[in-house]
Amino acid sequence: MKAPAATLFCAMTLIIVGLIGALIDYPDLHPTAFIPVGFGVVLLALLPGVRKENKVIAHIAVVLVLLILIALIMPLKGQITGGDPLGIARVAIMMLACIIAMVSYINSFRAARKAS
Repeated sequence: MKAPAATLFCAMTLIIVGLIGALIDYPDLHPTAFIPVGFGVVLLALLPGVRKENKVIAHIAVVLVLLILIALIMPLKGQITGGDPLGIARVAIMMLACIIAMVSYINSFRAARKAS
């Protein structure tokens, strides 16, 4: 998967899964439920720069995805501790999307380095 497609995939996954999680937990909705959605929107905003192969924007996207991946570790621990299988699945799906994006970015950076 190329970097722009990986960015779009990761952003849409964060937005959709984040909104689904917020809707499922609606009575006990906490504002932090919208953090992945916000990060997904930021990634969508970075997408045109990633498509144009702008190095600075691509590196910002990589750092952002890495931060998201690290930040999702604590919610995953919380869902595991709470014993919520749907919550575990939601967080795991978002983490998997971030891992796929990271692998795509690394492959893209390697290919760009070989080409130059």
